Amino acid sequence: MRQALGGDAEVELIPGSGGVYEITVDGRTIFSKKQLNRFPEEGEILRLIRG
Repeated sequence: MRQALGGDAEVELIPGSGGVYEITVDGRTIFSKKQLNRFPEEGEILRLIRG
């Protein structure tokens, strides 16, 4: 992911439980498996980050 975003991205994996899978950028949730009840599609996270 860091390479795809140009190497300047700070990426951190925070272990969770109960199948929670959330992606946040600058404190804003851009994807939540819990809310959407699905995993992201291929390339979806990068598209959401890039806007």
